[in-house]
Amino acid sequence: MNLEQTIPLLSLNVLGPLALFALVSSITPGPNNIMLATSGLNFGFRRSMPHMMGVNLGFSLMILLVGAGLGAVFHTVPVLYTLLKYGGAAYLLYLAWKIATSGEIQEGGKRAKPITFLQAAAFQWVNPKAWVMVVGVAATYIPESGFFLNLIVATLVCGIVNLPSIGVWVTFGTALRRFLHRPMAVRAFNISMALLLVISLYPVAQELVAHWMS
Repeated sequence: MNLEQTIPLLSLNVLGPLALFALVSSITPGPNNIMLATSGLNFGFRRSMPHMMGVNLGFSLMILLVGAGLGAVFHTVPVLYTLLKYGGAAYLLYLAWKIATSGEIQEGGKRAKPITFLQAAAFQWVNPKAWVMVVGVAATYIPESGFFLNLIVATLVCGIVNLPSIGVWVTFGTALRRFLHRPMAVRAFNISMALLLVISLYPVAQELVAHWMS
Protein backbone atom coordinates (compact mmCIF):
# COMPACT_ATOMS: atom_id res chain seq x y z
CA MET A 1 0.00 0.00 0.00
CA ASN A 2 1.29 3.44 -0.91
CA LEU A 3 2.29 5.49 2.14
CA GLU A 4 0.81 8.61 0.56
CA GLN A 5 -2.57 6.84 0.36
CA THR A 6 -2.61 6.06 4.09
CA ILE A 7 -0.86 9.15 5.47
CA PRO A 8 -1.22 12.26 3.30
CA LEU A 9 2.13 14.03 3.46
CA LEU A 10 2.37 17.79 3.22
CA SER A 11 1.86 18.74 -0.41
CA LEU A 12 3.92 21.28 -2.31
CA ASN A 13 0.96 23.63 -2.00
CA VAL A 14 1.54 23.61 1.77
CA LEU A 15 5.32 23.14 1.86
CA GLY A 16 5.89 26.29 -0.20
CA PRO A 17 3.91 28.61 2.10
CA LEU A 18 5.38 26.85 5.16
CA ALA A 19 8.93 27.45 3.92
CA LEU A 20 8.07 31.07 3.15
CA PHE A 21 6.57 31.53 6.63
CA ALA A 22 9.70 30.01 8.17
CA LEU A 23 11.95 32.27 6.08
CA VAL A 24 10.12 35.49 6.88
CA SER A 25 9.77 34.61 10.56
CA SER A 26 13.40 33.52 10.91
CA ILE A 27 15.15 36.30 9.01
CA THR A 28 13.21 39.30 10.33
CA PRO A 29 14.44 41.10 13.48
CA GLY A 30 13.66 39.50 16.81
CA PRO A 31 15.39 38.60 20.09
CA ASN A 32 17.39 35.73 18.56
CA ASN A 33 18.66 37.71 15.59
CA ILE A 34 19.48 40.78 17.67
CA MET A 35 21.58 38.66 20.03
CA LEU A 36 23.20 36.75 17.15
CA ALA A 37 24.24 39.98 15.41
CA THR A 38 25.66 41.25 18.69
CA SER A 39 27.52 37.97 19.19
CA GLY A 40 28.93 38.17 15.67
CA LEU A 41 30.27 41.66 16.34
CA ASN A 42 31.76 40.89 19.74
CA PHE A 43 33.03 37.35 19.18
CA GLY A 44 33.14 36.64 15.44
CA PHE A 45 31.39 33.95 13.41
CA ARG A 46 33.27 30.90 14.70
CA ARG A 47 32.76 31.64 18.41
CA SER A 48 29.08 32.41 17.70
CA MET A 49 28.39 29.04 16.04
CA PRO A 50 27.30 27.24 19.25
CA HIS A 51 24.85 30.09 19.89
CA MET A 52 23.53 29.83 16.33
CA MET A 53 23.17 26.03 16.43
CA GLY A 54 21.47 26.25 19.83
CA VAL A 55 18.87 28.61 18.39
CA ASN A 56 18.27 26.37 15.39
CA LEU A 57 18.03 23.02 17.16
CA GLY A 58 16.26 24.47 20.19
CA PHE A 59 13.62 26.05 17.97
CA SER A 60 13.20 22.83 15.96
CA LEU A 61 12.80 20.77 19.13
CA MET A 62 10.26 23.29 20.40
CA ILE A 63 8.11 22.83 17.27
CA LEU A 64 8.26 19.06 17.70
CA LEU A 65 7.40 19.03 21.42
CA VAL A 66 4.66 21.67 21.28
CA GLY A 67 3.10 20.00 18.26
CA ALA A 68 3.32 16.59 19.95
CA GLY A 69 1.22 17.70 22.89
CA LEU A 70 3.14 20.03 25.18
CA GLY A 71 0.95 22.87 23.94
CA ALA A 72 -2.08 21.04 25.36
CA VAL A 73 -0.42 21.05 28.78
CA PHE A 74 -0.16 24.84 28.69
CA HIS A 75 -3.80 25.01 27.57
CA THR A 76 -4.87 22.83 30.49
CA VAL A 77 -2.69 24.65 33.04
CA PRO A 78 -2.55 28.23 31.68
CA VAL A 79 -0.64 29.49 34.72
CA LEU A 80 2.42 27.59 33.46
CA TYR A 81 2.35 29.51 30.20
CA THR A 82 1.83 32.79 32.07
CA LEU A 83 4.84 32.11 34.29
CA LEU A 84 6.92 31.16 31.27
CA LYS A 85 5.89 34.28 29.39
CA TYR A 86 6.61 36.78 32.14
CA GLY A 87 9.68 34.92 33.30
CA GLY A 88 10.91 35.09 29.73
CA ALA A 89 10.25 38.82 29.59
CA ALA A 90 12.28 39.32 32.77
CA TYR A 91 15.10 37.21 31.34
CA LEU A 92 15.07 39.24 28.13
CA LEU A 93 15.48 42.42 30.17
CA TYR A 94 18.44 40.81 31.92
CA LEU A 95 19.97 39.86 28.56
CA ALA A 96 19.42 43.39 27.29
CA TRP A 97 21.33 44.74 30.28
CA LYS A 98 24.14 42.21 29.71
CA ILE A 99 24.39 43.19 26.05
CA ALA A 100 24.36 46.92 26.80
CA THR A 101 27.23 46.54 29.25
CA SER A 102 29.18 43.89 27.34
CA GLY A 103 32.41 44.15 25.43
CA GLU A 104 35.17 41.88 24.18
CA ILE A 105 37.09 42.56 27.41
CA GLN A 106 35.24 42.80 30.68
CA GLU A 107 36.36 44.45 33.88
CA GLY A 108 39.43 42.90 35.42
CA GLY A 109 40.75 41.77 32.04
CA LYS A 110 38.40 38.80 31.81
CA ARG A 111 37.24 37.87 28.36
CA ALA A 112 33.52 37.92 27.78
CA LYS A 113 31.96 34.63 26.73
CA PRO A 114 29.38 34.10 23.98
CA ILE A 115 26.09 32.38 24.74
CA THR A 116 26.51 28.61 24.80
CA PHE A 117 24.60 26.00 22.79
CA LEU A 118 22.46 24.92 25.76
CA GLN A 119 21.74 28.49 26.84
CA ALA A 120 20.57 29.38 23.32
CA ALA A 121 18.44 26.24 23.05
CA ALA A 122 16.81 26.85 26.45
CA PHE A 123 16.20 30.50 25.59
CA GLN A 124 13.74 29.50 22.85
CA TRP A 125 11.21 28.52 25.52
CA VAL A 126 11.11 32.06 26.90
CA ASN A 127 11.39 33.81 23.53
CA PRO A 128 8.03 35.44 22.62
CA LYS A 129 8.76 35.42 18.89
CA ALA A 130 9.64 31.71 18.96
CA TRP A 131 6.26 30.94 20.52
CA VAL A 132 4.45 32.92 17.83
CA MET A 133 6.36 31.00 15.14
CA VAL A 134 5.77 27.59 16.74
CA VAL A 135 2.04 28.14 17.23
CA GLY A 136 1.78 29.49 13.68
CA VAL A 137 3.42 26.38 12.25
CA ALA A 138 1.41 23.87 14.31
CA ALA A 139 -1.96 25.56 13.88
CA THR A 140 -1.74 26.71 10.27
CA TYR A 141 0.46 24.39 8.22
CA ILE A 142 0.08 20.88 9.68
CA PRO A 143 -3.09 18.98 8.67
CA GLU A 144 -4.87 16.79 11.23
CA SER A 145 -4.65 13.73 8.99
CA GLY A 146 -1.24 12.13 9.45
CA PHE A 147 -0.43 14.86 11.97
CA PHE A 148 2.67 13.41 13.62
CA LEU A 149 4.45 12.43 10.41
CA ASN A 150 3.66 15.83 8.95
CA LEU A 151 4.85 17.43 12.19
CA ILE A 152 8.25 15.84 11.65
CA VAL A 153 8.32 17.04 8.03
CA ALA A 154 7.33 20.57 9.08
CA THR A 155 9.99 20.56 11.81
CA LEU A 156 12.67 19.57 9.29
CA VAL A 157 11.54 22.24 6.82
CA CYS A 158 11.58 24.96 9.47
CA GLY A 159 14.95 23.85 10.80
CA ILE A 160 16.53 23.80 7.34
CA VAL A 161 15.17 27.25 6.47
CA ASN A 162 15.95 28.73 9.89
CA LEU A 163 19.68 27.96 9.99
CA PRO A 164 20.86 30.06 7.01
CA SER A 165 18.36 32.77 7.93
CA ILE A 166 19.82 33.33 11.39
CA GLY A 167 23.29 32.81 9.93
CA VAL A 168 22.76 36.02 7.96
CA TRP A 169 22.60 37.95 11.23
CA VAL A 170 25.79 36.39 12.61
CA THR A 171 27.50 37.22 9.31
CA PHE A 172 26.18 40.78 9.48
CA GLY A 173 27.52 41.24 13.00
CA THR A 174 30.85 39.68 12.06
CA ALA A 175 31.17 41.98 9.03
CA LEU A 176 30.70 45.00 11.27
CA ARG A 177 33.92 44.09 13.09
CA ARG A 178 35.79 45.59 10.14
CA PHE A 179 34.17 48.97 10.65
CA LEU A 180 33.53 49.24 14.38
CA HIS A 181 37.06 49.20 15.76
CA ARG A 182 36.72 51.83 18.44
CA PRO A 183 35.38 50.70 21.85
CA MET A 184 32.85 53.55 21.82
CA ALA A 185 31.44 52.35 18.48
CA VAL A 186 31.11 48.78 19.77
CA ARG A 187 29.43 50.05 22.94
CA ALA A 188 26.99 52.15 20.89
CA PHE A 189 26.09 49.11 18.77
CA ASN A 190 25.58 46.93 21.85
CA ILE A 191 23.37 49.54 23.49
CA SER A 192 21.32 49.87 20.29
CA MET A 193 20.79 46.10 20.15
CA ALA A 194 19.85 46.06 23.84
CA LEU A 195 17.23 48.75 23.23
CA LEU A 196 15.78 46.72 20.35
CA LEU A 197 15.50 43.73 22.69
CA VAL A 198 13.56 45.85 25.17
CA ILE A 199 11.30 47.18 22.40
CA SER A 200 10.55 43.59 21.34
CA LEU A 201 8.82 43.15 24.70
CA TYR A 202 6.16 45.73 23.81
CA PRO A 203 3.34 43.14 23.33
CA VAL A 204 4.03 41.66 26.78
CA ALA A 205 4.12 45.12 28.37
CA GLN A 206 0.89 46.06 26.61
CA GLU A 207 -0.78 42.92 27.95
CA LEU A 208 0.42 43.68 31.48
CA VAL A 209 -0.92 47.24 31.34
CA ALA A 210 -4.28 46.01 30.04
CA HIS A 211 -4.43 43.45 32.87
CA TRP A 212 -3.66 46.05 35.54
CA MET A 213 -6.25 48.47 34.16
CA SER A 214 -9.01 45.88 33.88
